[in-house]
Amino acid sequence: MKKEIDFLKTIEQLDFEEGIPEDFKDFPKQTVNLLKQTHLKITAAESLTAGMFQATVATIPGASNVFDGGFVTYADSIKVKLLGMDPQLIEDNTVVSGPVALAMAKLSAEKVEADIGVGFTGVAGPDPLEGNPVGTVFISAYNRTNNEKIVKEFHFSGSRQAIREKSVLCGFALVQEII
Repeated sequence: MKKEIDFLKTIEQLDFEEGIPEDFKDFPKQTVNLLKQTHLKITAAESLTAGMFQATVATIPGASNVFDGGFVTYADSIKVKLLGMDPQLIEDNTVVSGPVALAMAKLSAEKVEADIGVGFTGVAGPDPLEGNPVGTVFISAYNRTNNEKIVKEFHFSGSRQAIREKSVLCGFALVQEII
């Protein structure tokens, strides 16, 4: 657990303005290989990352063994329409919240019958959203096989792209933790 916390803190504090630092470029591949070894399928519902997590999964050879598809749910109405999210959950918590990230992870896994679901919601910028400053991100990972769940709040700095890349990398870290 301490190693995971240190890893997430490192990602949160690093400068991603030139892209993902070299030390972390293999992390998505390691995660996909772990999914293959454990025979688990993954999906995601992404808001601020707009499909970047799933696109990263798909760039790895053998991804079709662990990934059948997922969701890009940028607008609240699409979260409700595609995922079946209760609109009251968004109204009660705001879209940038832990409960919404968890619902995105769980609902996406249920919809495509994946073992692991990941939910991303947050503010990549340039403007704050619903009182949340730029860089506020909630990521959740949900393991449908044992009902284990993780929800983490982050406060990333940097450009819109850097915030999105940090989010994706932390999503992979949470997946490794929940497997």
